[in-house]
Amino acid sequence: MKITFLDTQTVADLPEELAKFNKIGDFTGYENTSPDQVVARLTGADVAIVNKVVIGKTEMDQLPNLKLICIAATGMNNVDLDAAAERGIPVKNVSGYSTNSVAQLTITMLFTLAMDLIHLNQAVYDGTYTNHSSFGYWRQPFYELGGARYGIVGMGAIGEKVAELATAYGAKVVHYSTSGRESDGPYPQVSFTELLKTCEVISVHCPLTEATENLFDYDALTLMKPSAYLINVARGGIVNEADLVRALNEKQIAGAASDVFSTEPIPANHPYLSVDEPHRLLLTPHIGWASVEARMELLAGVRNNISSLG
Repeated sequence: MKITFLDTQTVADLPEELAKFNKIGDFTGYENTSPDQVVARLTGADVAIVNKVVIGKTEMDQLPNLKLICIAATGMNNVDLDAAAERGIPVKNVSGYSTNSVAQLTITMLFTLAMDLIHLNQAVYDGTYTNHSSFGYWRQPFYELGGARYGIVGMGAIGEKVAELATAYGAKVVHYSTSGRESDGPYPQVSFTELLKTCEVISVHCPLTEATENLFDYDALTLMKPSAYLINVARGGIVNEADLVRALNEKQIAGAASDVFSTEPIPANHPYLSVDEPHRLLLTPHIGWASVEARMELLAGVRNNISSLG
């Protein structure tokens, strides 16, 4: 069985995990693949593995040997699923591999932002603390998570893990269901308006759909408390990025953090990069999914999907 992985870049630092593919077939990996290289590199392959590389109808028409497409991710929007179904080519993703990793980043982003840790670290190095008149220094007050109302948008596996972590700190967790389905879990379900108006922290863990696109627009953000924080580790389009910058500049909310963007990598003219006070908008380059453990589990899931081909 010939197996070709078209974009190994995000797992290239795990060579021992990639080497395990040699045990199940004739494996070839490419760090990156441009659109005009897809067909040539997959010619003769039985299995294609892609993370973000697009495989559409045009490519499939030129790849008669292709028997399986494995997506090294959860999202499947980079493969033409209808075209694959018409040709009888199964398309398999891997879900649930990054739950702990994303949840860990969510809480880390909250504390880093709300406790102003990046500034405080710099204040020690640049002499601000050395020259301060007191033994303790901070430029903004920070509060404990215990007792705060923590709102979660999307109570799936990641949302539940975040709820567990927040509860461990003593937060009072509530959630909003973007699907409208009733929940019988331990955390109260509330309306979106109530979530916005009453929570000190809101973190986003739902998929990007027609119902959730621009869910957090300017009107929604102005309903939040001026002391509240918004954490987005789901998809960039769920938060209207220009509206968030406006809300931050107007101090409608205390701060926000985002690991995701509507265009990735983030373009040089992105609204986030022009926010008035960058310390109130913490940005990370889509790393929530990428702990070593999560990526190892991801590759194991891809291998399991290939092995199921028989």
